[in-house]
Amino acid sequence: MRYIGKEMRRVDGIAKVTGRAKYAAEFELSNLAYGYLTLSEIAKGTITSIDTSEAERAPGVLQIFTHLNVPKLFPALPGGPDNKEFRPLMSPKIVFNGQPIAVAVANTFEQARYASQLIKVTYSQEKPVTDLRTAIDSAKETNAQKSPPPRGRLAIAYAPAPFKVEQEYNIPVEHHNPIEPHGATAFWKDGKLTIFDKSQNVYQVRDYLAQTFKIVPEDVNVITLFVGGAFGSSLTVNYYPPLVALAAREVKRPVRLVYTRRQMFTGHGYRPDTWQKVAIAADEDGKLTAISHRAVINTSTFENYFEDYFKVARTVYKCPNVETLYQNVVTDLPTPVAMRAPAAVSNMFALECALDELSYQLKIDPLELRLINYAETDPETGKPFSSKALRECYSLAAEKFGWRNRNPEPRSMRDGDLLVGWGVATGIWGAFQRPASAKVVYKSDGTAHVTSSTTDIGPGTYTVMTIIAAEHLGLDPAKIKFELGNSLYPKAPAQGGSWTTASVGSAIYGAVQNIRKQLLDLAKKDASSPLATADVDDVEMIDGVLRLKSDASETVDLSELLRKFGIEEVEDTYQSNPSPEREKYAIGAHSAQFVEVKVDPQLGTVHVTRVIEASACGKIMNPKTSHSQEIGGAIWGIGMALMEGTEIDHRYGRILNPTLADYHVPVHADAHQIETIFVEEDDKIVNPLGVKGMGELGLVGIPAAIANAVFHATGIRVRDLPITPDKLLKRGLA
Repeated sequence: MRYIGKEMRRVDGIAKVTGRAKYAAEFELSNLAYGYLTLSEIAKGTITSIDTSEAERAPGVLQIFTHLNVPKLFPALPGGPDNKEFRPLMSPKIVFNGQPIAVAVANTFEQARYASQLIKVTYSQEKPVTDLRTAIDSAKETNAQKSPPPRGRLAIAYAPAPFKVEQEYNIPVEHHNPIEPHGATAFWKDGKLTIFDKSQNVYQVRDYLAQTFKIVPEDVNVITLFVGGAFGSSLTVNYYPPLVALAAREVKRPVRLVYTRRQMFTGHGYRPDTWQKVAIAADEDGKLTAISHRAVINTSTFENYFEDYFKVARTVYKCPNVETLYQNVVTDLPTPVAMRAPAAVSNMFALECALDELSYQLKIDPLELRLINYAETDPETGKPFSSKALRECYSLAAEKFGWRNRNPEPRSMRDGDLLVGWGVATGIWGAFQRPASAKVVYKSDGTAHVTSSTTDIGPGTYTVMTIIAAEHLGLDPAKIKFELGNSLYPKAPAQGGSWTTASVGSAIYGAVQNIRKQLLDLAKKDASSPLATADVDDVEMIDGVLRLKSDASETVDLSELLRKFGIEEVEDTYQSNPSPEREKYAIGAHSAQFVEVKVDPQLGTVHVTRVIEASACGKIMNPKTSHSQEIGGAIWGIGMALMEGTEIDHRYGRILNPTLADYHVPVHADAHQIETIFVEEDDKIVNPLGVKGMGELGLVGIPAAIANAVFHATGIRVRDLPITPDKLLKRGLA
């Protein structure tokens, strides 16, 4: 490999640091107007009156949109009357606190904001229910996702087991807080809509807007060139793109609308409030005999949100008797949405903490207990893994971390006055692939243009697709131009689930193979060509020539070849699809995560001072950005374990900490030594590139490893995230 597997700087790095990279709310358009949202002050009830007269008279105001005029302006709505998704300004009904109830559009942002404050609203208020834990007994399985049947005979296996752990675990609502606030800029021309949106799926937004405005999809162009972090918060169509497009159409000017930081807390979903109960049992040798895992999350009154809460308990460890139950509870909050490593990180926190507790009962090292229960084949299906180097991950990370030097007794390790704790956990994530298309154009001047509608929410998609194209076209990456984030480009799946490289990268690979065949067919038209009798698998493209793999001296200059036939370029648009061969295997990515914490016994503060993470996720395309992905996952895990939690006043269903001053996320001072290691796998089954997703994998086990390390340091088991000083101090830490 010339480029795959080698470190490469981000091709979009200079554009980002110099400001040339344009985000959804940064495109300059002439005669631009601005929208500003007015939000409800109650969580449940009905608007009884809304007076916009004073706002309409305010300086610079162009139009005010409310439920009184918006339903008449939308010619159609996606899904028809049976679609229960939230639709802003379509009804006087209030279904969550912070719901948009009006949009003021004015000549300037300041004028729109001022006008929004002049809108007078009265409500008929009802008492909201927003506390998951008061309604756990009413939890029901969703129709969308029924729990699979039990495996084995759990009750019979659990009852006589000599070693058991049965505990409850809580994870509060957590909010996405990307650097870039959500927003869009839209304009109409000749009946066609162009919208710059913060999206993870431009085709989905395109089709939604086309249905909403009753125009053909080809008359909607959605552009998302750069995304300043999304993490699942833009996987679905957010409520503001239709509003911005509607406003632009009505005022006959481009319109921009951007969330404030406070509006970010009710505008795009969140990780759901999660209550879990885990019961596990083992024999004297530490072999798991039973696992029961129940998960309850909240959803909204108008949508049935669910996550895949089954896989972790049923597939991570070898166990003959497993029962899982997934349920949700209706609350008067906005609908949750996927947030980095949805379900997996939440499930793993509960299961891996329970396993750690079991290890202390058994007096077996926590790492050893995981190895005792290592699954060589998929416990749920019996299928072999296409590749699984988790055992190697455990070994490498443990050696690097110095795990053998761990004193197993809680509170036994110190650094001066600080208590030191070491914890371990496992991470898993699926090696997904989705249908995806890409177009590759090879030009006679020795350059190439590659396009796909995928987005880049931060992992380095621009760079990795450039690397893949350069590798297989045999060109220097500087001669490749890769463009994304435009609904005019070939269709790609949403960027989420850690499947983008596997999906879009495979499409680029497939297109290049077809281009190589086209070029070989041209070369074979000359009977004297050194490649006249070659098959496509016998040749490769490199440095502007097509040559025999077996004899590098037998070449055809591609620029000369194309000029000879009067061809400026050859192109191919290719759709990649998951191979049916995948169905014969269990496919996934795995990691081992070791964490050191230091706890101040007087203050209760916890610092994560070391993280060693070893990941097995197939072939690494670009180590530089890959390490950044895993480091970012570890930092996210620090936030989840120690800081992040959305506080809700359940009397009013109102979020109390909707700012970055009050909702704490990790900063540089919280990120100490974080080292990531890759154990590469040669996997011919997952996709042609042998690549697996890693964006979520780096997070999955971190909160559990931190919680386990805190117990080792303090002897106090905290099962409710985040682990804040008060939870340690009130339990006698000092």
